[in-house]
Amino acid sequence: MVYRFVILSDEVDDFRRDILIDSDATFYDLHDAILDSVGYKKDEMASFFICDEDWIKEKEITLMEMDTSSEEDSYLMDATRLRDLLDEERQKILYVFDFLTDRAFFMELKEIVTGKNQPEARCVKSVGKPPVQTINFEEFESKLQASATRLDDDFYEEDDTLNLDEYDDEDFGNLSEGNPFED
Repeated sequence: MVYRFVILSDEVDDFRRDILIDSDATFYDLHDAILDSVGYKKDEMASFFICDEDWIKEKEITLMEMDTSSEEDSYLMDATRLRDLLDEERQKILYVFDFLTDRAFFMELKEIVTGKNQPEARCVKSVGKPPVQTINFEEFESKLQASATRLDDDFYEEDDTLNLDEYDDEDFGNLSEGNPFED
């Protein structure tokens, strides 16, 4: 069987990669194919996460052995075949390529082609430039702070208490009526 994965990024709107790979290949083979398709160096930690339909992480496939509790199943990229964990079209996967800032590619198993094999993983569609592989943590933090919603100074009195006149009763209820949790 041949799997076709579509890979997208939430950082770059026009980025997309499609990779064909045999179902007997390992997650390490897929990891290599992804890195080759985006031109990233192969010296960074990475993990795959099998996700549910809402992108909630369920199973992790790591590049190297991690100390995990014995209650959790442990999967290594070079020892786990794709077919062992992926068997349905539309399965969702996160490929975390930057652990420090938790940056990832969003992947979907778009198509399963039966009766064929793919001797070597191949990128069959490459659109747009990928996001940079790693970013400076201080730069990342400053971008987060700049994009975070900040309360305007009008929301606070001089003594740092909230200025209740700035809140809309329609959105927050009437805050001047006291604590609704008090009996």
